[in-house]
Amino acid sequence: MAEIKVVSFNVGEEEYAIDIMKIDSVSEMLKVMKLPGMPTFIMGVTNLRGEVIPVINTRSKFGLEKKDRHEKDRIVVVYIGDKKVGIVVDEVREVLTLHHEQVEEPPTTVGTMSAKYISAIAKLENRMLIILDIDKILTTEEITKLDKIMEQV
Repeated sequence: MAEIKVVSFNVGEEEYAIDIMKIDSVSEMLKVMKLPGMPTFIMGVTNLRGEVIPVINTRSKFGLEKKDRHEKDRIVVVYIGDKKVGIVVDEVREVLTLHHEQVEEPPTTVGTMSAKYISAIAKLENRMLIILDIDKILTTEEITKLDKIMEQV
């Protein structure tokens, strides 16, 4: 990997990043409609420019405590496979270009989060970024359940 462009954001105390090629857009918080039968980490669905997309509560998925909504909360719309999914983050920080010497393999566990979600760790001057492998955020079973729910919408 020569270099990678990422969008960095905060969830709780940690700073994460996702490959910019996996991101469709970033939106302010939108109204999210809860649907019955959804996994606990799925907040519901939202209407994003005429398209209904599921929204993941990233704090819940990562095993973090709930917090009240804040004006800096954002929905980062990502591609998981061929699907658009919104993930709620506490604050979007910046777009960064990471060079291969800044990026390392992840440890097997990182705090309460399973390392299966992590593709790498980036070391910057005074901070570290957890680079998420967005395609592994949802299990095959969770994607199947989400597909069934989305068919009903």
